[in-house]
Amino acid sequence: MHLSKFFYTISAIIGLSPLVAHSTEQPNIVLLFADDLGYAELGCQGNTDIPTPHIDSIAANGVRFTSGYVAGPNCSPSRAGLLTGRIPTRFGYEFNPIGDKNEEPGYGLPAQEVTIAEALHDGGYTTGLIGKWHQGGTAKFHPFRHGFDEFFGFTHEGHYFVPPPYRGVTTLLRRKTLPGGATGLWLGKENLHFHDIMGGNEPDYDANNPIVRGGQPVVETEYLTDALTREAVDFIDRHDDKPFFLYLAYNAVHSPLQGADAYMEKFAHIEDLQRRIFAAMLANMDDSVGEVLAKLKESGIEKDTLVFFLSDNGGPTKELTSSNLPLRGGKGQMYEGALRVPFVMQWPGVVPAGLVYDRPVTSYDIYATAAANSQGVTAPPQVEGVDLIPHLTGEIDSPPHETLYWRQGGRTALRHGQWKLVRMGRKLTAGKSKWELYDLEADLVEENNLAATHPEKLAELIGIWEKMDGEMSEPLFQ
Repeated sequence: MHLSKFFYTISAIIGLSPLVAHSTEQPNIVLLFADDLGYAELGCQGNTDIPTPHIDSIAANGVRFTSGYVAGPNCSPSRAGLLTGRIPTRFGYEFNPIGDKNEEPGYGLPAQEVTIAEALHDGGYTTGLIGKWHQGGTAKFHPFRHGFDEFFGFTHEGHYFVPPPYRGVTTLLRRKTLPGGATGLWLGKENLHFHDIMGGNEPDYDANNPIVRGGQPVVETEYLTDALTREAVDFIDRHDDKPFFLYLAYNAVHSPLQGADAYMEKFAHIEDLQRRIFAAMLANMDDSVGEVLAKLKESGIEKDTLVFFLSDNGGPTKELTSSNLPLRGGKGQMYEGALRVPFVMQWPGVVPAGLVYDRPVTSYDIYATAAANSQGVTAPPQVEGVDLIPHLTGEIDSPPHETLYWRQGGRTALRHGQWKLVRMGRKLTAGKSKWELYDLEADLVEENNLAATHPEKLAELIGIWEKMDGEMSEPLFQ
């Protein structure tokens, strides 16, 4: 029995006023963050071949944002923006460290940035991170030093769901050269297969990147999505007597492609092996979400809990089959398919159920919404998000955001109203790359470049971009 529940019982017996175990003025915040999930890959987003009933239930019980954006086109900058509630380029967090760069000095979230975990913690919340961190792999940048009371997961950009010898899963790995000079797909025994579709080798995700509890490595034997689920449910069970912030950062559906046996059997009808494994990974994550939601209901705190689910960026379709349709492009670019993601939330009794909201919102808004609706929590003034609740209840009719900005080296974008400005420079400086202009209201798929036919609108957006770009910092690392 939790201590507060025990005290409530004893208080009633002896006639004292019982403690209030949990106040709705400090709702729990559960942030479910998928990895590399494409815009089109949820049932509520139109996917018909991979059921996602549990994630879809969040939209059914709350709101689905059709214009939900993230802070960056790939993993680490997106997370930096989510955690700080601001454009990561403002404080130099522009690029995406991978491999051994995760352990380079200076590669991580700066200590002076006040995270959502720190703000909630200082307002009386218990805070936990379960899953992927990717905000620095050295002690200086540990989650404990950014406001988290508990951490179970890993610090680099990815991790195997099951390490060698890959028991209980079907594994499809990238290889630059396939055995025997084969091309395309090479099928091996023991459910270990290779493909050369990406033209290179599978990254060394697990190199010096153990699963840790707190700061100590642990040996994890469960499929990693299931292990994260176990830890999340346990976190809720241990802290359901007090306000908590749970940041459950899945590494699904990020590579490596590994599908658990039971889920592979479920999707045996999908002929394409790559797509079948992706389906298995997504369905596994959806069941994980289901277990978390069930635990909230079992604990009697569902109505006291604000739940968000979104992806960190658009899907890398070639790598995973993760679809962003009808949007153009994918992970690492500046088109909508990289920046606009599946984004749903629920807060029973506060947010109208079944709402579809089409105005632009961003991952920055999670910080602002959590702080504005949690008594005793104050978001620092630099947070650029807004409280979404009055926009969703109809109290405020104006769009939450008129302008959104992104930059990653020579690649950059700006959304202003219905207009989108894009430049896809290949190098750190844009060089001779030309600006592209799209009317998202008329051309969601960004097919009709209007830069030549709308010079005045192009000049207007370039002016807005230049002003905002002048406010940004130089990159902390590249």
